[in-house]
Amino acid sequence: MPTKSTMRAAFLTGHGGNDVVRVGERPAPRPAPGEALMRVRAATVNRVDLYMRNSGAGITHSLPMIMGLDAVGIIEAAPAGDVRLKPGDRVVLHPGIGCGRCEFCLRGDHVLCTAIKYFGEQSDGSFAEFVAAPAQNLFPAPPDFSDQEAAALGVAHLTAWRMLFTKALLKPWESVLILGVGGGVSLAALQLASAIGARTIVTSRSRDKLDCAIQCGADATIETGAADLPRAVMEATAGRGVDVVVENIGGEIWSAALKCLVRGGRIVTCGATTGDQPGADLRRLFIRQLQVIGSTLGNFAEFADLLRFCSANRIRPIIDSTFQLGEVHQALTRLESGQQFGKVALRISEG
Repeated sequence: MPTKSTMRAAFLTGHGGNDVVRVGERPAPRPAPGEALMRVRAATVNRVDLYMRNSGAGITHSLPMIMGLDAVGIIEAAPAGDVRLKPGDRVVLHPGIGCGRCEFCLRGDHVLCTAIKYFGEQSDGSFAEFVAAPAQNLFPAPPDFSDQEAAALGVAHLTAWRMLFTKALLKPWESVLILGVGGGVSLAALQLASAIGARTIVTSRSRDKLDCAIQCGADATIETGAADLPRAVMEATAGRGVDVVVENIGGEIWSAALKCLVRGGRIVTCGATTGDQPGADLRRLFIRQLQVIGSTLGNFAEFADLLRFCSANRIRPIIDSTFQLGEVHQALTRLESGQQFGKVALRISEG
C-alpha cells in the first residue's frame, strides 16, 4: 500500500490546451473490495487523452481528473482471497470497467456494457504513481516486453485485434487496407494482419512512415494526397479491391474507402478524427453488399488472446518516443502533431 496519502499524477483541471494539464499531487487510491493496487511503471498516450483535454464532450466526468487509459505496473496489494494476483506480479491494465450485471457483461462482452467506465474518461486514470483496479482488469504482462511495449497492448493493439478478428473476421488469404499507418491502432493492425499472413496495403501522407511500414511487414503502400486512393488500391489488387478496410479517420476519407472494397467486402471503423457524418453512399452499400462494422476496444477474452498471440509471435508494439511523467505536455504535443510512428509512451516510475 502507498506509504503516503498522496501521489504524483498528471491531471486535467479544465478543458483547452496543455495549460489545463497539471503534474502534481493527487490523493492516492484506496482499493475497494475486489480491487488490486498497482504501482504504475509506464503508460501510453492515446487520442482520447487529447479529446478529454480538449473538451471531453459527451463523456460524463468530473474535474480534476487523472488522465490515461492503459498501463503496466507491479501489484502492490491484491484483493483478499484472490489466487491469481500476488504482490510483485507485473501486470497490464484493461481500461474498461463493466457493471457486471447487464446482459452484455453477463455474456462476457463487457465492452458493450450499458454503464461501462474507462480509466482516464469517467474515472481517474493511469498517468499516476498508483492505480486501483478490479482484479479482473489486470493480466500478466508478457515477460520479454519492455514496460512501454506492454502498456501499449491495452488500447491500440486490443482495439485492432477486435476490429480484425472478432468483427471483420479477417482470414490469412484475404487482403486488408489500413488507413493512416502512423497511428497506434493502424500500426497495430498492420502487425497483427501481417502475422497471420494477410496481404496488407497501408496509407499515409508521409513517405517516411510508409517506408517504416514496409519494414514492419506492409506488402504495398499508398501515399495519400499524391494518389487517387480507390484507383491506387485497384492497381494494387489487379482491379479486385480489398476484402477489409481498417478505418478510424471518418469524414474526409469515408467515401473513398468504400470504393476500395471488393463486392461483399467489410469496412470496420473505430474512430472519426476528421468527422463523424460522412455521406452514407447507400446505393454502393446495397448493390455491392458491403458490410459496415463499428468496433471499440475489446473484452477480457480478446485481451487474453491478444497477449498470448503477441507473446507467441513476438509482436512488439512500436514505440515512437518515451517521456517522463513530468514531460506529459511534450508527450501530448508529440501525439497531436501527427508526426509519430507508433506509440508515445510515458515513464511513470522505476523498479
